[in-house]
Amino acid sequence: MKINTAEFVVSNSKVAKCPNSPLPEYAFIGRSNVGKSSLINMLTGRKNLAKTSAKPGKTQLINHFLINKNWHLVDLPGYGYAKVSKSAKKVFQKFITNYFEERKQLVCAFVLIDSRHKPQPIDMEFMQWLGEHAIPFCMIFTKADKLKPKELEKNILNYQEEMLQVWEQMPHFFVTSSTAKTGSDDILEFIENLNNEVTE
Repeated sequence: MKINTAEFVVSNSKVAKCPNSPLPEYAFIGRSNVGKSSLINMLTGRKNLAKTSAKPGKTQLINHFLINKNWHLVDLPGYGYAKVSKSAKKVFQKFITNYFEERKQLVCAFVLIDSRHKPQPIDMEFMQWLGEHAIPFCMIFTKADKLKPKELEKNILNYQEEMLQVWEQMPHFFVTSSTAKTGSDDILEFIENLNNEVTE
């Protein structure tokens, strides 16, 4: 899939105010500082579509972007270690869960994982929650360029071992690097295939 157009639609904290559109949508979410904004900018070929920041937790709303006039990319707030107040975190958590529970247009969620680290409890818990609520998701390992190939392979195997203790099989996953510009074609092809299935 080639991204010809990518435009911002709306930001809000209420699922009811999300676009009233039948278009399929794909949500991107991950722990704070996982490289989500950089990944979204790489996928769309736009340098500043999603706001990147050295300060984790910059995304604090549900952000909808219209891609190629026929699907929505949804940028969700990061969970985890962003330096925001506990009351703000509760609000984020609530509208994140509301989004996943209520948004009928959602086709698949992409959970971003920092490939440099061993399995993190907060990531495992979030994916467990998605599974318990029957929400389809894939994993995207980010920052692959920061590791040597064998280290990367080892870290992904660690995740597979951890996941298979709970899951029957490892969810579909992608390996990406926004710096090296790798992995985007596979993700876009996956989305294109799902779009074709949804519209058939």
